Amino acid sequence: MQMTPMIESFVYHFGEMGSRWGFNRTVGQIYALLVISEQPLCANEIGDLLGISRGNVSMGLKELGSWQLVQVQHKPGERREFYHTRGSIWDMANRVFEERRKREMDPTLTLLRDIMMDEAANPEEAFAQQRITEIHDLLENITEWTQSLQSLSPEKLNTLMKLGSGVGKVLEFTDKFLGKKDPAKQA
Repeated sequence: MQMTPMIESFVYHFGEMGSRWGFNRTVGQIYALLVISEQPLCANEIGDLLGISRGNVSMGLKELGSWQLVQVQHKPGERREFYHTRGSIWDMANRVFEERRKREMDPTLTLLRDIMMDEAANPEEAFAQQRITEIHDLLENITEWTQSLQSLSPEKLNTLMKLGSGVGKVLEFTDKFLGKKDPAKQA
């Protein structure tokens, strides 16, 4: 594999995006390289292509392994380990969503539940608990919704996404027909 300007642009941008998705820039670059590589790559090839140390590659591959995003492959007659991505792009997105849920949403929901179970000591705490309950319920609904979406096949999810704004228009029409007012427009 060669780092052409197009491949380099994608790999470096993916690294920047990776830092927003929950893993560091180098891990994102390693993963991007594996995503667009037709053949599995060994750690030395990854390091040479990205200009990073073997130790940095090893730590990055270990991180990707903990997210279940890479798989090791052995080639006959080779002592080196080769790496490639596990599953489809859809599988990758699901794993990233799932890992982020475990690392970010689950601890937050646990903390919110604990606070909700505490006895309010004064009116300020009672108000705070009411707002915390609203936050909890929203996050819980989002979590359940995303888990439902993750269980859909890529084809069904694509169909659902294409419906997109059409569903919103149907809901607006239903509200108008039933005479309901939009609380967002009343503010």
